[in-house]
Amino acid sequence: MCHPGKKEMIMTQDIPRLLEADRAEITVLVDNYTDIFVPSQKSVDVRPPFALDRPLLAEHGLSCYLTIHANGKEHRILLDTGLSRGCMLHNAVQQKINLEGIEAVVISHGHFDHIGGLISLLQRAGHQVPVVLHPDAFLRRRLKSPGKEPIELPGLDPITLKQAGADILARPGPSLLASGHLLVTGEIERTVPFEKGFPGMEAWMGDQWVPDRIADDQGLVIKVKGKGLVVISGCAHAGIINTIRCAQKMTGVSHIHAVMGGFHLTGPLFAPVIVPTVEALKEINPDYVIPMHCTGWDAINRLSREMPERCILNTVGTTYCF
Repeated sequence: MCHPGKKEMIMTQDIPRLLEADRAEITVLVDNYTDIFVPSQKSVDVRPPFALDRPLLAEHGLSCYLTIHANGKEHRILLDTGLSRGCMLHNAVQQKINLEGIEAVVISHGHFDHIGGLISLLQRAGHQVPVVLHPDAFLRRRLKSPGKEPIELPGLDPITLKQAGADILARPGPSLLASGHLLVTGEIERTVPFEKGFPGMEAWMGDQWVPDRIADDQGLVIKVKGKGLVVISGCAHAGIINTIRCAQKMTGVSHIHAVMGGFHLTGPLFAPVIVPTVEALKEINPDYVIPMHCTGWDAINRLSREMPERCILNTVGTTYCF
């Protein structure tokens, strides 16, 4: 099970069966890093063309545009929408990606750097768009640092989302999109001892601020025919190793073809987690590791040194073909 801590526990027989996709393409619309001179590094990463008249923007956020090919059909899903109202939309235009054709938006969790462009996207769509998220994505949240006043963070408002055109699908457990070819994990079971979440985060529950487990953190999983699982995280507040293990357990597939997204290893608070995470990833032995967003400079460099044949440096606009 990958939905702990609730009365309505999701048992193994209740986990939906993920169907194989023929192939998948994932284009990064928002990430922290852009560099127009980085060449393709492996056989799977296609870099955007050198075009000075179509500059791409970077910001502290994440958004990925997924195209899943199965049975002669294409399914387009958007994961997260970046930090600002405009970065994701700007980069989509520059990449000639029509976001109006998406089947759904998945929100990995309710933090500001993953929801910033959502309202703008919905308002431009001109039709109702399914938005899949965990119910806790709507919680009020704040960051509490020692010796400083807590900072309340921007969040999601369900009324505003509905008015903008969202069909809100609040699901705590696993579910399928793309005609059964994309798994949204729902809550992720947390068993890895060194993955302890985000200390200092608090959520308003009931009538008080309490430590925030960020239970709404969830990932996406694609099972690519003949290759294995592609696991995509937003920030991996549940832990990237927990996320991978959850994907393996839910699908019954052990081989990881690629793991990509934010691993949340940035800053002094998470520095002690870098080495055990890298060692665990080496043991899992994915074909490709693509650290992004909140993974952090130190962790990305460590992964590049320790897994040089597998680690890929991401830049905004890169498309990964699996």
